[in-house]
Amino acid sequence: MTTKIDLCSMALLKLGEKPIQSLIDDSAAAQLSRTLFDTVIDSLLSMHPWRFACKAFELSRSADDDFIVPADIIRVLKCDGEIIGNKIIYSGEKLSILAIVRTPVEAFPSYFISLAATRLAMEFCIPLLADQTVFRMLVALYETELQSAKFIDSTTSCNTSIENFSLINARF
Repeated sequence: MTTKIDLCSMALLKLGEKPIQSLIDDSAAAQLSRTLFDTVIDSLLSMHPWRFACKAFELSRSADDDFIVPADIIRVLKCDGEIIGNKIIYSGEKLSILAIVRTPVEAFPSYFISLAATRLAMEFCIPLLADQTVFRMLVALYETELQSAKFIDSTTSCNTSIENFSLINARF
């Protein structure tokens, strides 16, 4: 089970740095980890409709007669209403949405862990090493891992049988 500390340590190891033992250390690496982790991970999660981070919601009107976007949502993927701030304007009584949610590190699949570690290493590189060459190598690695992770995620699915499809029914 991977933790925030594990993920930050993986990023630091990619830079040739020592891993951290805690996010509350006084080291520069721990301070960077503490400061950048949540923002970097939220950014990564929001950039693609990762299947492991998708969740469907059935919303009801709040006491103020509005539909409120739940706090753990990073990005709404599908919604019939219009999103304004943290509210959704919609005329119906119930509203279904599909969204990307903040997902605990422990639930990340391995392909996303590797991608996240590389992205964190990119963010840590200039403040810790001030080395543009290492940064450019990390950018190239990140782009390769991003394409691979998107492919793996988008091709992961359950086998579903096609039922009640007229063209298939006509064959039999």
